[in-house]
Parts: sequence; C-alpha cells; structure tokens
Amino acid sequence: MKPGQQFALIIGIVFVLLGVAGFIPGLVQPPTADPDAVNLGVTNGYGYLLGLFPVNLIHNLVHLIVGLLGIIGSLSLGSARLYSGAFAISYWLIALMGLFPPTQSTLGLMPIFGNNVWFNAMAAAIATYFGFIAKPDLAELREQDLRNQAASTKS
Repeated sequence: MKPGQQFALIIGIVFVLLGVAGFIPGLVQPPTADPDAVNLGVTNGYGYLLGLFPVNLIHNLVHLIVGLLGIIGSLSLGSARLYSGAFAISYWLIALMGLFPPTQSTLGLMPIFGNNVWFNAMAAAIATYFGFIAKPDLAELREQDLRNQAASTKS
C-alpha cells in the first residue's frame, strides 16, 4: 500500500470513528453555544464531541460517509489520489465557512465552528499534499494498472 492509499485509509478510519463517537451520548457533552445563536436548525444530537468539536446528527452522518469513502478510496492509488483531492477542496471550503458567522452552521444543517475550523484545515492541508503535491512515479502507476488488469481478467 502506497503512502497516498495509507492516508486515505487512515483518514477514512478516523472519520468513521468520529462519526460513530458522535452517536455515543457519553462522548458528547451538552452544547455551550445556543443553537439559535449559531443559526443551527438541526439540533438532534447537538453537542460537543469529546467536549471539543461541535457536532449534530447530520455532522455525524457526514463523518461516516467521508470515512467510508476514504476506506473505499484506499483500495487503489488512483482512487486514493482522487479522494484526497476532493477531500482537500471540500475541507478547505468547510474550514473557511467555519470562520464566518453566516456560514458556520452550513445553512442550519451542521455546526462547523470552533475547534472544527482548525481540525478541518489541518486535515485539508494533509489531503492537499496527497491529492495534489505527492506524485507517484510512473512505475507505481503502471504496476497498479497491471494488477487491476490481471484482476479483471480473472473475473
């Protein structure tokens, strides 16, 4: 498994764990920010995961989906790079949205303020490296293509 695939797998596992943890009441503390003050319309499951990260039901579901996509994306180098690039663009945008009060609730759907901002920016920065900067050499890509072709001819 190449480093880009390892990143997709690791970030996938982390996000699945975050998504699952958001559904465990003992890991989610009562919210410190009033849902009305942050324009949050979906208050189901609203609280602070590990006392640090504001989450709600939709946020937890997004974490699960992003995590599962990362795990699936880790299966090949090409899909891992695609996942990392899409993750980087999306999470840079989400981090920026978390800086401005009108967009901190993602149109009232999920909280992306507070500690979510730096966490999302950090994850986006690492994903930027694996999605856009780190270039696999041609031998790695050719080797992956040959394995994929061999697997498809066996089926």
